[in-house]
Amino acid sequence: MRADRLMALLLLLQRRGRVTAAEVARELEVSERTARRDLDALGMAGVPVYSVQGRGGGWHLVGGARTDLSGLTAGEARALFLVAGPASSVTPAAKAALRKLVRALPEPFREQAEAAAAALVTDPRGWGASQVERRPPPFLDELQDAVIRSVQVRLGYVDREHVGTERTVHPLGIVAKGPAWYLVAGTEAGRRTFRIDRVSSVDPTADPVHRSEDFHLAGSWREIADEIERRRTPVEAYATCATHGIGVLRMGFGTRLDVGGATADGRVEVVIRGNDEHKLAGELAGLVDYLEVTGPAGVLEHLAAIGTVLVERYGPQRQGPFTAER
Repeated sequence: MRADRLMALLLLLQRRGRVTAAEVARELEVSERTARRDLDALGMAGVPVYSVQGRGGGWHLVGGARTDLSGLTAGEARALFLVAGPASSVTPAAKAALRKLVRALPEPFREQAEAAAAALVTDPRGWGASQVERRPPPFLDELQDAVIRSVQVRLGYVDREHVGTERTVHPLGIVAKGPAWYLVAGTEAGRRTFRIDRVSSVDPTADPVHRSEDFHLAGSWREIADEIERRRTPVEAYATCATHGIGVLRMGFGTRLDVGGATADGRVEVVIRGNDEHKLAGELAGLVDYLEVTGPAGVLEHLAAIGTVLVERYGPQRQGPFTAER
C-alpha cells in the first residue's frame, strides 16, 4: 500500500541521511519511477525533503527532520505489531513497512513488539465456511493514491449489466467488505460506491477533490451499507420469539434481525428481513420451536405449503418413493 511505503521511505531517509531513487527502489522493491513518485509525494505531504542533482546528489531531509517514535508507549508498540504477524491479513507491503519501523522503536520496546507479531492468528473463516480471500483488485493502489493526494480521477467502470462507462469522480475513501473492495466517491449525481474489481481504468487529474467538511468515511459507509442492505432484503416478516431463541436468531440473521419489545405473554417481538417471501419462509420454517410468525400473509402461505410438503414426505402415513418396502 502507498501509505506503508511512504512511512518506510521516511524512516529510510532518517536512517541514511541521503538516498537515491535507485536505493529506494531496491530497498522497497519498487521501480525507480515509483520511488521518485513516492519521494515527490513525501514533499507534497509536508515532509521537508529536497533533491540535489549531480554526482553525490540524492534526496535529503531539510535540517535532518525526523519522525519521533519515542512517544510510543509499550502498549501502543505491541498493538501496532500485533496486527502484522506472519498469519495476519495485512498486505505484504504493510508487513515489510512495519519490519522497518521496528528498527526505529526505542530499544526497550523492540523485543515486545517482535513478540507481539507472532502472538496472534486471524482466521477469516467461520466454522464450516470456505476461506474468504481478499485479493487486492487492479487499480487499488492508484485509487488509494488519488484518495491520499485528494485529486479527481477519470474512472472507467463496468456495471453489473456489463455496460462500460467513463466519468470523472471525486475519490473520498476506500472500504474493504468481505472479499470485495469499494471506492466511495462524489459524482455529479451525488455520493456513489464503485466495486473496485469492476474498474477498468484510472486516470488521475490535477483537479482537487471537493469534500464536504462534515464527511466521515466510516459514518458514510454505515449509511451506504444500511441502504444496500435494505434494498437487498425488502421483505419483512413479523413474529414473536421465545426469549431463549433470540440468540439463535441473532446468529442466523445478523443485521437482518430487528428486536422489539416484550409481549404480554413474555415473548419478544421481532422483524426479520429477506429478499423474497418464499426464501424467507424457508429460513423461518426450521425455527418453529422459537418463533410464531404473524405476517405478512404471503410468508404465512409459504410456511403452510412447506409444512404440508414436510408432513406428506416425512409424516407417519407417508407414501411414495421414499417409503421402504417390507
